[in-house]
Amino acid sequence: MAIIAKRTIMSLFSSDDPYSHQVRIVLAEKGVNVEIMPVRQGETPKELLELNPYRTVPTLLDRDLVLYEARIIMEYLDERFPHPPLLPVYPVARAETRKMMHRIEHDWYSLLTPIKAHDVASKKLLLDSLCSLEPIFANKPYFLSDEFSLLDCALIPLLWRLPQLGIVIPEQHKGLHDYMKRLFARPSMQDSLTDTERQLRVA
Repeated sequence: MAIIAKRTIMSLFSSDDPYSHQVRIVLAEKGVNVEIMPVRQGETPKELLELNPYRTVPTLLDRDLVLYEARIIMEYLDERFPHPPLLPVYPVARAETRKMMHRIEHDWYSLLTPIKAHDVASKKLLLDSLCSLEPIFANKPYFLSDEFSLLDCALIPLLWRLPQLGIVIPEQHKGLHDYMKRLFARPSMQDSLTDTERQLRVA
């Protein structure tokens, strides 16, 4: 494990995919000093091959610890750097947050692959599902919460990529539009963007 020992600061193998983006938002929110190791699509660095048996990004290195899968990494970072907290303190509320993160993954992120393959039904399903939650977006400043949380970190990269997916939220869904405007302007969100991701919403 000499490869890990060579690194003196936390490192993240990251691409322009939404899951890497989720982790980068958490890192920016926490103000963590991290070395970002860019990974291009279709190219897997030798070091990543040796560290992660699944050869996936994001992959986090923290001293002798190697983590993969965005949700695992995000929860680790929230515990490793407790301020500001991104998960609720109480067990029931934490469980509810984890359940909703699973729903975001299962109900929304699962649609990305078929949408990119030009599946019209999946695109409509994602649009309708997001718009159906207009009252929730309008009710609180953050997703289901008065405080910024891991739910927002999970959701923002998906919403940021809606233009890339050919999805336009109708103007009458003001709560959702206000949520996106508010969260997209957040410093941690802006700091987390790669040059490629930034271009996704250039007018």
